Amino acid sequence: MYSFNSLFTILCFPFLLLSIFAHESYTHRARGPCKEMVFYFHDIIYNGENYKNATSAIVGAPEWGNRTIMSSPNNFGDLIVFDDPITIDNNLHSPSIGRAQGMYFYDQKDIFSSWLGFSFVFNNSDYKGSLNFAGHDPLMNKTRDISIIGGTGDFFMARGIATLRTDAFEGSVYFRLHVHVKLYECWKLL
Repeated sequence: MYSFNSLFTILCFPFLLLSIFAHESYTHRARGPCKEMVFYFHDIIYNGENYKNATSAIVGAPEWGNRTIMSSPNNFGDLIVFDDPITIDNNLHSPSIGRAQGMYFYDQKDIFSSWLGFSFVFNNSDYKGSLNFAGHDPLMNKTRDISIIGGTGDFFMARGIATLRTDAFEGSVYFRLHVHVKLYECWKLL
């Protein structure tokens, strides 16, 4: 008969091999992104007079604020929801390839800063599905990185980083973000 040690070795050897190969495949990811894209999204905040063109609105404000003018200091406490057009160039009037839908809120009194949670919902022939984003946005930095935490359709379970850059702004009514998407986990061939 087999001794206990040899039986243990025979039974455990396949699991040992499996754990070695599973670890190897996990640690040898591609160093660069598997997919890169650049988009622009255009945010037009409702200011009490631009209902027809507005793509976002203040839905929550601190007691000292209101819902048509950003709060002071640094917009602290304002919660904004948005449904903004996404374009592949920086022209607001270019054909939209989808919508940026979600929210952001200004989260610090001393520094102009926000937290974002949103999705890019694509509705064109080049891209199908959505990408989901979340993270802290220190607005005074020239570029900021936020996490891509998933997706659907062509972007099923995608993960990566989006580098944001404020491309243009007009007071507190309009801003345009340049969004450089770098996906490091691509489960569906893009």
